[in-house]
Amino acid sequence: MAKKKHEEISGDQRLENIGETLGKTEQFIFNNQKAIGIVITIIIIAILGFFGYNKYYLEPKSTEAAEQMFHAQLFFESDSLDKALFGDGNSLGFIDISGEYSMTKQGNLANYYAGISYLKKGDYNKAIDYLENFSAGDHLVSPMATGAIGDAYLELGDKERAVAYYLEAANMDDNGFTSPLFLFRAGQVYELLADYDEAVYVYTKIKNKYFKSNEGRSIEKSIARAKALQEK
Repeated sequence: MAKKKHEEISGDQRLENIGETLGKTEQFIFNNQKAIGIVITIIIIAILGFFGYNKYYLEPKSTEAAEQMFHAQLFFESDSLDKALFGDGNSLGFIDISGEYSMTKQGNLANYYAGISYLKKGDYNKAIDYLENFSAGDHLVSPMATGAIGDAYLELGDKERAVAYYLEAANMDDNGFTSPLFLFRAGQVYELLADYDEAVYVYTKIKNKYFKSNEGRSIEKSIARAKALQEK
């Protein structure tokens, strides 16, 4: 009986505590209703601003950028690299697109195309600058951009950096195209550096893991060559 009475008292106490807590919450809201109202207003404005920015600014900009990219890409595909980079007077080139539409996906992609264009033109420092400004999570384009930076450094004579970028590109996305491609390039540069142990290592990795790739089908020759140089 005493136990039951104690449980009833405890239950009453819990209800009383809950009531006190609710009372304090209501009192806090009443005392701070102006500040709370300001915070809620700021949150609403931020949300509306975000959607407004996307709908009325970013989306139209993306549409414009896509139209400009279409023409620049056509010039790129026909190897009219100067027009691809700087435009033809009627449409923009990758340089202006990357600047004017930097907040769009197309503006970001223009950095990649500009980097590859400069690489083809032999302006390797500018190629590196634009390729480093490019960012994407694409399974193929990201490794290709990173590998292209390796190409630029190799052309500049910086073999160590070239190898580092080739290995980074090979490891960015484990697939049967970019991974063996850039491992093979890394192996070739290791040979130029007379680091035949590392050359054998990356060539063997291609043989074991990517034997169905273009590089894998003829990798035995590279392994044999690197091993012969290793033993000298």
